[in-house]
Amino acid sequence: MVNRPRLEWSDGKLRYLDQSRLPHESVLIETDDHRVVARSIRTLGIRGAPAIGVAAAYAVVLAARACGAGPEQARHCRDAITHLSETRPTAVNLFVSLERMREQLEAGASAGDADLSRRLEAIAVAIHREDQDACARIAALGAPLIPPGSSVLTHCHTGALATGGGGTALNVILEAFRRGSVRTVYVDETRPLLQGARLTAWELVQEGVDTVLITDSTAGHLLKLGRVDSVWVGADRIAANGDVANKIGTYTLAVLAARHNVPMYVAAPVSTVDLLTVSGDGITLEERGSDEVTSFGGVQVAPDGVRAYVPAFDVTPHTLVTALVTDAGVVRPPFGETLRDLIGQRPRAEVNR
Repeated sequence: MVNRPRLEWSDGKLRYLDQSRLPHESVLIETDDHRVVARSIRTLGIRGAPAIGVAAAYAVVLAARACGAGPEQARHCRDAITHLSETRPTAVNLFVSLERMREQLEAGASAGDADLSRRLEAIAVAIHREDQDACARIAALGAPLIPPGSSVLTHCHTGALATGGGGTALNVILEAFRRGSVRTVYVDETRPLLQGARLTAWELVQEGVDTVLITDSTAGHLLKLGRVDSVWVGADRIAANGDVANKIGTYTLAVLAARHNVPMYVAAPVSTVDLLTVSGDGITLEERGSDEVTSFGGVQVAPDGVRAYVPAFDVTPHTLVTALVTDAGVVRPPFGETLRDLIGQRPRAEVNR
């Protein structure tokens, strides 16, 4: 079992592994500056919807600790929340966490709370603990869906680095592997930033899993050959009707899986469900800079002057999803009513006040 690094809060500082440097360098960042955390989120040093939400909550605590008590502290925290909310537009966990921090901030500020930073820290720790618990439940609920002897395909990265706990879709796959159900994991490299090649393959190899890295465009060929028994992905936002926003290329996989009658599973915590967004049409999809496609490893690979379209995410219609594996249960179509019921059932960690 590999000792996988993850987000860690200790002695008033946030520590995390810079995902943008893996697998060649393991660089641990330690900071007490919320602006450093915001920059890491924006530049993908911290990535994965749950991890972004946890890190943002701790960043608000850092902002609170940087100022003395009183109106100046509250203003500083509000500015930090605004700054953090502008880092990534698609992952709903970011906004859910920031709203919980804002609620505590305003309640404390209006009451003249002299110990506001400690109360904010309690909320951030609770958010982190909830994600750890959610990851464990997702793995336990999802693993039985993978029959013994299966070969599975996954896209992007959904392991421990992407969460505050053990991961989502990749955590399911690893739990099934430990139970003896997974034979081989095919990993899409996940262009343009290779989260599959750099992060997913890195975690799987350390766990001793038979791992086969493929180009994104090889997936259809594998499915046609009958080598894939199920497809597992995560989510950055799930709309009220079950439409799923996830890393670009997920929609393509879903179409291919449907064509070849292969189940398509989405594993994500209930905190990723956005009931205020009716369908995927209402999800803002982040677009990245053209250099992520026109260059590779810092080397330009495209001619000067060419334009590039670089969406970071796409939306998979709920009609192409076999099931949503959440910490509150496995949800099958029709998704709408069941998702609303699950939101109310999701447990929150007790806050130590």
